[in-house]
Amino acid sequence: MKNYLVSGIMILLISLTAFASNSSRRELLQTKKLLLRKGWSIQSSAQVKETGDAISKNNYQPQHWYPATVPSTVVGNLVDDKVYPDPLVDKNLRLIPGCSYPIGANFSNLPMPEDSPFRVSWWYRTQFRLPASYGAKNVWLNFEGINFRANIWLNGQQVATSDQIAGTFRIHELNVRNAALPGELNTLAVEVFPPQPDDLAWTWVDWNPMPPDKNMGIFRDVFFTSSGPVTVRYPQVATHFDLPSLKTAHLTVNAELHNATEKEIAGTASVRLAGIRLSQKVTLGPGETKSVSFAPGDFPHLNYSQPRLWWPLHMGGQDLYRLAAEFQIAGRVSDRQETRFGIREITSELDSQNHRIFKVNGRKVLVRGGGWSSDIFLRSLPERMNSEFEYVKDMNLNAIRLEGQLQPDSFFDLADQYGILVMAGWCCCSHWEHWEHRSDYQTGPTWDKEDYEIAAKSQADQIRRLRNHASLLVWLNGSDNPPPPDVEQMYIDILKKNMWPNPFLSSATAKPTMITGATGVKMEGPYEWVPASYWLADKKLGGAHGFATEISPGPAVPPIETLRRMLPEDHLWPINEFWTYHAGGEQFKDLKVFTEALNARYGPAAGAADYAMKSQLMAYEGQRAMFEAYGGNRYNSSGVIQWMLNNAWPSMIWHLYDYYLMPGGGYFGTRKACEPVHVQYSYEDKTVIAVNTTQRLLRDLKLTVQLYDINLAVRFSKVLRFDLLADSNSLPLLIPQIPDLTSAYFLSMVLEDSKGEIVSSNFYWLSTKDDVLDWQKSTWYYTPANSYADLTQLQNLQPAKLAVSARAMRKNGRETAQIKVSNPSSGLAFFIHLQIKQSRSERNVLPVIWQDNYFSLMPGEGKEITAAYRVTDLAGSKAVLAVDAWNSAPVMTRILPGR
Repeated sequence: MKNYLVSGIMILLISLTAFASNSSRRELLQTKKLLLRKGWSIQSSAQVKETGDAISKNNYQPQHWYPATVPSTVVGNLVDDKVYPDPLVDKNLRLIPGCSYPIGANFSNLPMPEDSPFRVSWWYRTQFRLPASYGAKNVWLNFEGINFRANIWLNGQQVATSDQIAGTFRIHELNVRNAALPGELNTLAVEVFPPQPDDLAWTWVDWNPMPPDKNMGIFRDVFFTSSGPVTVRYPQVATHFDLPSLKTAHLTVNAELHNATEKEIAGTASVRLAGIRLSQKVTLGPGETKSVSFAPGDFPHLNYSQPRLWWPLHMGGQDLYRLAAEFQIAGRVSDRQETRFGIREITSELDSQNHRIFKVNGRKVLVRGGGWSSDIFLRSLPERMNSEFEYVKDMNLNAIRLEGQLQPDSFFDLADQYGILVMAGWCCCSHWEHWEHRSDYQTGPTWDKEDYEIAAKSQADQIRRLRNHASLLVWLNGSDNPPPPDVEQMYIDILKKNMWPNPFLSSATAKPTMITGATGVKMEGPYEWVPASYWLADKKLGGAHGFATEISPGPAVPPIETLRRMLPEDHLWPINEFWTYHAGGEQFKDLKVFTEALNARYGPAAGAADYAMKSQLMAYEGQRAMFEAYGGNRYNSSGVIQWMLNNAWPSMIWHLYDYYLMPGGGYFGTRKACEPVHVQYSYEDKTVIAVNTTQRLLRDLKLTVQLYDINLAVRFSKVLRFDLLADSNSLPLLIPQIPDLTSAYFLSMVLEDSKGEIVSSNFYWLSTKDDVLDWQKSTWYYTPANSYADLTQLQNLQPAKLAVSARAMRKNGRETAQIKVSNPSSGLAFFIHLQIKQSRSERNVLPVIWQDNYFSLMPGEGKEITAAYRVTDLAGSKAVLAVDAWNSAPVMTRILPGR
């Protein structure tokens, strides 16, 4: 190998400058990536006779290959190429060859069918020009994710084998200097092999069907970089405070250096912070990789005074700084890296009940979030991802859990930006937890030597990649089960070696281990429908106590507009195998429990539209009650993760907004419950409280509580005035038992500040007959009901007529509609639902950020709200407002230009 000329001294220059849009900042250059996203083609190895050395030559002529992009999976590309009909609708996924595995089964644990075209390897091929500036440098070919194995050729040379390139969550960086052709046309060929049941690969558990290729492909970015003899990787800034004081942040700066030469290199590492330069000598042996650290004990200027801090959503701002790491040789740059970081410290502790409580910068945080699902074909959809983070923020959630499905860097950048905490770690129900045969969970092939090696390298790759992100809350070394002692210790050693700055847990369950003891978290369900009273009534399982890492009030049937989009018209009603195919797996493969409760509580559904509307009521009620219980009972309840936040494909279960980004009842029930300042009702003890999760003292609040019977006669009224301390609840107000109350009734609560501005409002539909749970029949996934609340009187509400108008203003590619809705009728307008549609097609405009939705209006009451959406999503049409309600005929009105 021709080595880069080394003379003089080496300098590691790390500069930290404020990263803020309203301040001037010096942009530091970074090693540029040559991304290879377009111009790929794919083909099955069963159809390609040539070998990799020939396929990767410039003169090879592919015949009948499919156009492709990267990141992608094989089936995802074929779907984009219209080889198969849209697999997201009907039962079309089953039409793809190789998809004949049992419906509802966890395909990751099963072999592919013998006739599957995806049992064999598939080729990815692309051509590109490398910059001439890469000459005389090390040339690095980077793969951020291949599922599962690959042979890699560049310009006729094999640069990596499938023994080296193995592991879904491995990150591969190959020095291809000897094969690369700077300034010329290059050809890259990658032979990708599908995962086997005994591989540490991708899994969908019981969330949704798995594509027949098991997500085989290059599912993360591929890119080239160049460097001199030494590379700089994974720069990091870790923070420590002298709590409770936040006046001084003690910063430790780390970076990983790699000497790509066969010579020892000695030099000087330097850091620069706020114009102050510090240095230390560094020596790297031949081929050595070393972490270089600058600690505040050795460099007093890293005791940084009056820092601007990073906080989770609603706890403060999300200030970020820029860190640049640079290596120089005799004034010439060898390599340079940039990243952003937040000054914050995350810790955790166990309380007297062994509940895990997390703290950010010394302050307790109530973690409320949802479990994330990738797109079913692992497609890279940056605009959609940003929209989903906007939804998370809009729902007032502050966390996302990643069970195994670790996301690209852009995901964590958004989490840093939005103040969304991330729980990351490994997955359950697949080879990831097949360490050894045990009776308490699934059996299968146990880990072999390669599995241990891939697990260790995957852990190291992901920890180095994630450790600098401000949003990372905790790392989970297991999900449904903790690893055995040898694996857990291996994982912990890797965390410590790579300077993981945050808490870590053995699993997402309450199962203790010999190594780390109690986790302080729980995974006790439910995942199936339970009534709103469950969350405070339960004291042993999934109720509002402790930290629930995954939990749900059950199915989330989408609005009728989505049902019509995902199901064929002739199978829209009654519920049938097309519906259940879009449910989950195992115990969650149908909607029987949910439907029985819906029909009993609200009256039998008269059709798909009626069922969908009642489902929104069920979801709103269920999600609101769950999040309210955990919020009102904090910090005895310290965290709750809704299972799930989103779906991989159009689904009937477990989401707060559907695959098409349409927010339903569960979205707005969550949004209401997680308000920073909130007034809420307890189904269990019939009390009303005001909840303040902010750090502000709220003075002279006014709470108005009114109870109405089904005919809107006021049967109870109370006005209270009080102060609400920071991070506290008001004293409970007991709603008395009302004699001769109608079986269905309403409870309205309005919380106003000292100026008469509404801080929070809430509206409940209740029954004099409680849901009764059969606690003795509780399972790991739900507690069944013996009898149900009676809300059937809602079906007899007198019709209401709504008055609506809307105007919109456009700015920076977005349109914001100002909407007025009023109820001139003499009766209640119940559960009003608003939509924005394209005027030509009447198709929903999505995503939309609503100020409120699924709300009710008393006679003579009006409401003004906003709706924001992208102009491009109008597809050249005008926007129209569609309004419907439980007891109101649909109306549609054009959204006029603003004045």
